[in-house]
Amino acid sequence: MRLKVTLGLLSIIVLAACSSLVLQPGDFAWPIENVLKVDGKGNVEEKRYSFNLNVKKLFYAEFADSNSYNGKEVRLIRDKAGFYFMTGAGFKNVYVFIPVESGLKLENKILISEQSLNSPIINQKSPNIEIIDGTKKYLLNSKGIVR
Repeated sequence: MRLKVTLGLLSIIVLAACSSLVLQPGDFAWPIENVLKVDGKGNVEEKRYSFNLNVKKLFYAEFADSNSYNGKEVRLIRDKAGFYFMTGAGFKNVYVFIPVESGLKLENKILISEQSLNSPIINQKSPNIEIIDGTKKYLLNSKGIVR
């Protein structure tokens, strides 16, 4: 009996030590979008959130042109779950990223319209993200268009 109790306690301690640390609940939402100008090297920077990222590959993925980023802007917001949503004028898609070590990894590419977005604005509509382009509105989550 004593051996069974000792083995049971030992199992609990080993399982607890092997599980990964998860801190929950968390809210990673940014209250408003950030409009970030792309510099001559393809970088954008948000000083308030200590955010710096090279977006050359994003412009290549969207426009198939590695030099189309210079002087452009990207719009970026983070939802409650921690996903980053990025798009810009002339884009047809919204790119959803998850944070990884030293960067962002594409989680989903959401086609918004076959016509390019003219002047998109991103809003927080928790738990979703709202894209407004003129009179058109889209409600998104990390999986796709909700409405």
